[in-house]
Amino acid sequence: MQSVDRAVTVLEFLARNGEAGITEIAGELGVHKSTASRLVSVLETRGMVEQLGDRGKYAIGFGVVRLAGAATERMDLPRLGRPFCDSLASELGETVNIAIRDNDVAINISQARGTAAVTAHNWVGQRTPLHATSSGKVLLAHAPPEDQDDLLAEELERYTVRTIIEPDELRQDFAAIVRDGYATSYEELELGLNAAAVAVYNHDGGVIAALSASGPSYRFSRRRVREVVDAMTVASKDLSAQLGYLEA
Repeated sequence: MQSVDRAVTVLEFLARNGEAGITEIAGELGVHKSTASRLVSVLETRGMVEQLGDRGKYAIGFGVVRLAGAATERMDLPRLGRPFCDSLASELGETVNIAIRDNDVAINISQARGTAAVTAHNWVGQRTPLHATSSGKVLLAHAPPEDQDDLLAEELERYTVRTIIEPDELRQDFAAIVRDGYATSYEELELGLNAAAVAVYNHDGGVIAALSASGPSYRFSRRRVREVVDAMTVASKDLSAQLGYLEA
């Protein structure tokens, strides 16, 4: 933990001062120059700092810029996504949400309700399970295999009689989601509630969020999913483009 604290201190010091040499960094940390040099070397290897020519001074590296860009994307998503939610909700008449993954849950960060929405439930800020929601399934299907393994190793909660909790069945679901480009949830979180979701991509081509539409099962039927998914896919491509994603 001491090494992590020192690394963060170095980055904060360079952010404040613009550039600094090993002697200055060692003085800030209160350690010997050799200790500061080893720490800076590790940060340089990871792209967190970079040496400015042959002057021996160091500055913040592009690795930090990359991390900052990822954070900025997440902060910009509610603002950028709101018009897409509004437009889709108006077109489909259903509730539309954007959700991001936070470890083992999905968090809704933007919502719009269509004219046909039958409830006034506000999902913004709500933490929902990855395995029982269409948004969560999209986020998990595109997550690293080790993240999938960690979740499926746990005892998953059954929210309704339709909730899928068997690891093998969920893995088949994930493969189908990646192949088909969308996920569905038919009364898996709440009885009477169906949903579908598609992925939203960032500039690196990674899945940063899920765009979903949900409605009552009597209207948001399996037959209607195709129509809904087509409209959501168009919207997600446009939103992804605003985040810098260039489709191959």
